[in-house]
Amino acid sequence: MGINQPPARSRASSILLLCLALCAASPAAAQKKGGTLRLYHNDNPPSTSLLEEATIASVLPFAAVFNNLVVFDPAKPHESMETVIPDLAESWSWDTTNTKLTFKLRQGVKWHDGQPFTAKDVQCTWRMLIGKTETQDFRRNPRKVWYTKLQDVSVNGDHEATFELSEPQPSLPVLLASAFSAVYPCHVPQAVMRSKPIGTGPFKFVEFKRGESMHVVRNPDYFKKDRPYLDEITVRTIDNRATRMLAFSTGEYDITFPSDVSVPLLKDIKARAPNAICEMTGTGTQINLLVNRVNPPFDNPDIRKAMSLALDRKAFNTILMEGNARLGGAMLAKPEGEWGMSSEMVTSLMGYGPDIARNVAEAQAIMQKLGYSDAKPLPIKIQTRNLPTYRDPAVILADQLKKIYIVGELDILDTPRWYARLAKKDFTIGLNVTGVSVDDPDGNIVENYSCKSERNYTQYCNAEVDKLLAAQSRELDKEKRRKIVWDIERILVDDAARPIILHSSAGNCWQPHVKNFKPRDNSQYNNLRFEDVWLDK
Repeated sequence: MGINQPPARSRASSILLLCLALCAASPAAAQKKGGTLRLYHNDNPPSTSLLEEATIASVLPFAAVFNNLVVFDPAKPHESMETVIPDLAESWSWDTTNTKLTFKLRQGVKWHDGQPFTAKDVQCTWRMLIGKTETQDFRRNPRKVWYTKLQDVSVNGDHEATFELSEPQPSLPVLLASAFSAVYPCHVPQAVMRSKPIGTGPFKFVEFKRGESMHVVRNPDYFKKDRPYLDEITVRTIDNRATRMLAFSTGEYDITFPSDVSVPLLKDIKARAPNAICEMTGTGTQINLLVNRVNPPFDNPDIRKAMSLALDRKAFNTILMEGNARLGGAMLAKPEGEWGMSSEMVTSLMGYGPDIARNVAEAQAIMQKLGYSDAKPLPIKIQTRNLPTYRDPAVILADQLKKIYIVGELDILDTPRWYARLAKKDFTIGLNVTGVSVDDPDGNIVENYSCKSERNYTQYCNAEVDKLLAAQSRELDKEKRRKIVWDIERILVDDAARPIILHSSAGNCWQPHVKNFKPRDNSQYNNLRFEDVWLDK
C-alpha cells in the first residue's frame, strides 16, 4: 500500500515552520556557560558589608554574593513596584490592614558555608536593622530610617516570615528590592561580613585586596540551578579614569564601571572601540551642595539661601554633561523619575529660574548685608570625594561661590575618609553626589532629609517636613502620595536643605560578547549581580 505524500508546498511550509521554531529557541540554546567577567573599579570599597555601606563602591564587587527577598526584574530597564519579582521569597501578600507583609520563602537554599537558609535569617537581619537585637555590632546603619514603621519580623516555621508594621508603608517591597537590602546569615558575625562575606547568592566571595582587586566565583549550589552562567568575576581597581577608558577600549575589560563614562569620554571610547555597545542613561545620582547648618556662620539661613541662589545649574550641565543632565528637586527628575515634578514646577523653584544674573545679584546683596565683599570674603574649605564625578563639579562650585564673596579651597578625601566624615557630620561645606538606590520617596527624601536619619548629613530638621514625610509614606494612593512629595520638595528648596545641582547622566559601555546586560534608566545600583550575564566567546 502506498503512503500519501503531502504536496510539495505543504512540505516546504512545514520545513519553514520548523526552521522558525528552531530559530526562536536558539537564544536559550546559544547561552554559553563559563568564562570570566572582567570588571574594573574606580575606587576602594569601604567594606564588603552592603547593609553597613551607602556607596556603589561596595555594591559593584559584592552584590553578587547576596540575595534579597525580592528584586527588580533584571530584564526590565525601568524599576518600579510593577517590576518587583521573587528572589529568596517565592511569593508575598499584604493582610487586609496593609500592616502585615508575609513572605513565603524558598526551600532548600543554602548559605555559602553550607548552613541552611531559613526564616530566622530574615528575622535576624531586620531585627539588627531596627535595633531589636542583643547583638548590636553594626558600625553603621545608613538605612535604619527605611524601617521606622517596622515593629518586628515574626516567623512561622522555617519558610514564612511576616513584616509587622505600625501603619501602612506601600513602598516596602520596593525598598526590599534594593541591592542594599541583602539578607544576612544569622550565624556569621558582622566583623566577618565586612571582610569575608557569606551569602546565598550566585557567586561566592574569594578575595578582597584593598585598593587592588576583588574576586568572586560561581556558586555551584545556587538555588537557581541554571545560574549563573559565568565561572567567576574579577574586579581590579584603577585610580585614573583615562587609564580605565583606555583599558576598556583595548578589550582588557568587559564592562565599564556604572556611569563612569562622561559624555566627552563616550565619544573617545566609540572612536577607539567602535564595536563597543554604549548607552547614555540617567544614573540615579544627584550632584548636591552640603552645608552643615550647625557650624557658624552657616547656621545663618541667609548665607545658605545666598549659596543656593549662586548656583548656575545650566553652566554645570553644559560643562560636565554637554546639556544631557536633568534639572529637578530631591526626587529623580522626569522623564525617568516616577516622582519628579513638571518642568514648569521646577522652573518656579527658588534659584532654578533662567535669570541667573538676577539670582546672583540677590545673593550678593544678602552677603553684602552680612558684611562680606571682594575685599572681605568668607574663606571656606569645600570637602569632596577623590573621584572625578565629585572633583569636577567641586571646582565649578568653588568658581561660582567666588561671585558671592565665598572663597573655597578644595579638600579632597579618599572614599573611606569621606564617608567617615559624613557619618560623623565632620565637615562644613561639601560637594556631594548622592546615589539613590530606589526611586521612591521613602528610599530618598526620608533617608536624606528626615530629622533622625543617619544619612541626613547636613543635620537639616523641619518638623513640618517630617510630618509630611510620614503622611506620604503611609498613603496608599500613588497620585495623592505624589502631591505630598511635591509639597515637601518646595519646602526643601525654600529651606536650602541640600541644594540639588543636577541629576546626572553618563555612559555605560560593554563589549559585544557580553550578553544579557542592560543598564537601568533610574538606578545604577540594582543590576550588578550578573547572574544572567553570559559571554559569547
